Amino acid sequence: MKKIIIAIDGYSATGKSTLAKGLAKKLNYIYVDSGAMYRAVALYALRNKLVSDNHQIKVHELINSLNKIDIRFVFNPQKYTSETYLNNENVEREIRTPLVSDIVSKISSIKEVRKFLVQKQREYGKEKGIVMDGRDIGTNVFPDAELKLFVITDMDVRVKRRLDELHSKGIYVTDDEVKHNLEERDYLDIHRKENPLVQAKDAIVIDTTDLDRDQQLEYVLKLINDLKLLKE
Repeated sequence: MKKIIIAIDGYSATGKSTLAKGLAKKLNYIYVDSGAMYRAVALYALRNKLVSDNHQIKVHELINSLNKIDIRFVFNPQKYTSETYLNNENVEREIRTPLVSDIVSKISSIKEVRKFLVQKQREYGKEKGIVMDGRDIGTNVFPDAELKLFVITDMDVRVKRRLDELHSKGIYVTDDEVKHNLEERDYLDIHRKENPLVQAKDAIVIDTTDLDRDQQLEYVLKLINDLKLLKE
């Protein structure tokens, strides 16, 4: 059976990571959370005091530190998902905290950081058979991906999904805090100079507002079958 690259882009908390994980499991593909890679760099910056008290990034120092950052994904058979490791430490929970969320869009706007991580992301796709989600996967990382999806969702649903995700990890914040963070990230992602979040011209839009995770997965699997993307 033919292997393809599936690129999933969209705003935060639209369900794109859940969809990507489900597709990877169903197709026996590799799943890569590109956003986790930017979060890992953000966590490194926070730990190494490369972020000021008012969330300004010490860009020059961070760029000079990139060669000290190793990010990889390790499969957890109990959870049947890949977890993010920063310099050999499992940081999957820590990179999801509000503190990291508050600065990750600023980190991802740095040209040298994007170049550093995009190179790593493209390495994952050399053999195809990969599902990757993020904000510039179909437009920049894999512009020739066989299937490109752009996921959208109503803001109220996004807030609830992010709250549920954080609560499941023992992190408690208010609805207003989550909404403010999502709106701020949307603005920064759309308006950043380097590879902003835009819908690829050949991407298929999926509105997940009224679809649960099983319905989303079923819809995309049918799409793959209807388009005959896995046929030799």
